[in-house]
Amino acid sequence: MNKTFAEQVIAFNEYLTYSGELPEGFVVLNPYLDNPETMEVMQKFYHKYYNDSHKRKFIIGINPSRYGAGVTGVPFTDTKRLEAVCGIKMESARTHEVSSVFIYDMIEDYGGADIFYKEMYINSPFPLAIVKKAKKGWVNANYYDDKKLFEAVKDFMIDSLKKHMSLNLDPSEVFILGKKNADFISSLNKEAKLFDRMTVLEHPRYIQQYKSKEKQLYIDKYILALKK
Repeated sequence: MNKTFAEQVIAFNEYLTYSGELPEGFVVLNPYLDNPETMEVMQKFYHKYYNDSHKRKFIIGINPSRYGAGVTGVPFTDTKRLEAVCGIKMESARTHEVSSVFIYDMIEDYGGADIFYKEMYINSPFPLAIVKKAKKGWVNANYYDDKKLFEAVKDFMIDSLKKHMSLNLDPSEVFILGKKNADFISSLNKEAKLFDRMTVLEHPRYIQQYKSKEKQLYIDKYILALKK
C-alpha cells in the first residue's frame, strides 16, 4: 500500500540528520533531535494537512530559521502561527519568526491553510537550521553565506531535493524564495536535473523587513504565481 504524502514527509524528517563536515564557526541545529515535542507537532501538522496523495507544487526556501522550522519542524511556521492558524499548540517553546508572518498572511489571502497546503508543499534544499558564531552569540546563517559552507553541504542538498521531488511534487515548475537562493538552486538543478522551470519570488524575510509598506503587492504577486 502506498504511503500518504504525510507519511512520506514524516519519515523523511524522522531520519533527517546531517553528519558532514562544516567550516569553523558554523553549526547545524536539528530540532527533531533537540526537542522531542518538535517531532510530535510536526507529525500532527502533516497528518492534518497532507493525509492524502495529491500532487502539489513545490515552494523552495533557503534553510530553516532557528525560530521557525528550527523549532516547530514546519517550514516558515513559528509557534504563534502553528497554534493560531493550524490549531497545534507547542508547550515547550514560544517563537516569533518574521518570515512566518508574511507566509501566513499570504496563506490567508490564498484561501486559508486547508486549501493552501492541499495544493502546496514548502521545504528547503538544506532542511535544517544553520547558525554561525558572531560577537553577540549565535545567529542564523544561510547555506550560501560562505563558499566553504556551500561546498560542504552541496551534495546533501542535492540528495534532499531529490527526496522532496519524489513526494509527488510537480516537476514542471517550482517556486524559489529569494533571488540569491535561486542562483544556487539553478546551479544544483543543472547538475541534478530535478525540475523543468523555476519561478523566483522575493523572500518573505526581505519583504517584511524592507518592503512592508508594499506587502499586499507581494502577497498578490505570490498568489498570482502560485495559482496560474
